[in-house]
Amino acid sequence: MGKNPFYITTTLPYSNAKPHIGFAMEVVRADAIARYKRLLGFDVFFNTGTDEHGMKIYQRAKEEGKEPQEFLDEKVKDFWALREKLNLSYDKFIRTTDKDHVASAQELWKICDKNGYIYKKNYRGFYCVGCEMFVTEKDMVNGECPHHPGEKLVEIEEENYFFKYSAFTKKLLELYEKNPNFVIPDFRLKEIKKFVSAGLEDFSISRVRERMPWGVSVPGDEKHVIYVWFDALANYISTLGWPGAKNFEKYWIHGTPVQYCGKDNLHFQAARWQAMLMAADLPPSSQIIIDGFITSGGQKMSKSIGNVIDPAEVISLYGTDALRYFLLRELSAFEDGDFTMDKFKEAYNANLANGLGNLVSRIMKMAEDHLSEPVNIGEIKLPDEYKKSFEGFDLQRASDFVFRKVNEMDKLIQETEPFKLVKTDKPAAMKIIRDLVEKLGEVVQLLKPLLPGTAELILSAINENKKPAKPIFERK
Repeated sequence: MGKNPFYITTTLPYSNAKPHIGFAMEVVRADAIARYKRLLGFDVFFNTGTDEHGMKIYQRAKEEGKEPQEFLDEKVKDFWALREKLNLSYDKFIRTTDKDHVASAQELWKICDKNGYIYKKNYRGFYCVGCEMFVTEKDMVNGECPHHPGEKLVEIEEENYFFKYSAFTKKLLELYEKNPNFVIPDFRLKEIKKFVSAGLEDFSISRVRERMPWGVSVPGDEKHVIYVWFDALANYISTLGWPGAKNFEKYWIHGTPVQYCGKDNLHFQAARWQAMLMAADLPPSSQIIIDGFITSGGQKMSKSIGNVIDPAEVISLYGTDALRYFLLRELSAFEDGDFTMDKFKEAYNANLANGLGNLVSRIMKMAEDHLSEPVNIGEIKLPDEYKKSFEGFDLQRASDFVFRKVNEMDKLIQETEPFKLVKTDKPAAMKIIRDLVEKLGEVVQLLKPLLPGTAELILSAINENKKPAKPIFERK
């Protein structure tokens, strides 16, 4: 199979606080896709990182009495730690304070400006620090940002640079029509079509340095810094070395750039970013995959409510693949999903400890007792349903497929009882045991993108022809 280039990226979370469970879900899903593509022989570039400019970060640093860069260098360690904690396989971790990213963001500005899509004007509006964006009156709910109720909007009046977003209504709609799979799921594509069809308003892409000094300088105007979203979105190409790098040519021009994001990012990723690319005469993204939100007990996660889930704490109690399992299988691939520790523990015990883990122990105990040598496990052809699920980014469906295989093996053991049959018909029992080990080997292949650590442990047990020394998933 040829080395086809494939590029996938997450959004970049703000590094003003610890990583939350929503970002853990996004990066684990992107990781599963990257691993799946590598399994098929693709040349994969997987990007993630941290968004490090803007008012939110500047204010937090001031509150802690630190310089923004010092504050960020401490906070980013929590995001770096996710690589090991979540067993991530990314190729690049980009920080928007990196010098090469700053240069790329400024170059993108220059090209958009040269092409006539940036202008300056006085502006007055209400700014949401939580979203790092202006909120129009028609989008407000009870005079507040719909995404940050209870947080006061800041009224700002100043001279800003603006991006001619309104010039791209027709081009964006044409992009959506040409590529019916541009946004997944399809109901999000309909949502962005409706939004763009209603008409686009030019948006501010700078802040006055005197008010907000923490950002990338506007080329040729030190009095202004580039709006954090304009700067951050540029990471998807700066991470590839744009402008002019071979990686950009390979993975963006000749590859299929895929972007994962939450539903609150739909407008930014599927419309604003695409308009910015068009303004710079660059090709659009290939696909935008939209996650739902994670709630807890049906409520939005909030420190004040006390229902925030810390991914690091879950991992310390249950292990990496237990969390990966829940994020991939127990939560909807595209709709909102609910995460409570009670639901997590119930799913863990039922499907991992008593399910997959117990199955591995039973099969490998029989193999160790009755087979004289390990069963040779070769590469398998990935089933069509499994591949179709991955190609459609429906990782819940792909996970369901794997665990159906687990249930089928359990059922086969119950029906044939090889542990009893071995006493009366050993050859028949040994054939069933070998078949079970082979089927377990097939499950290993299917688990590699989803639960890579577990796949390695099971494969090791098969190769050694031994029951694991301790349960792969201990009951909690």
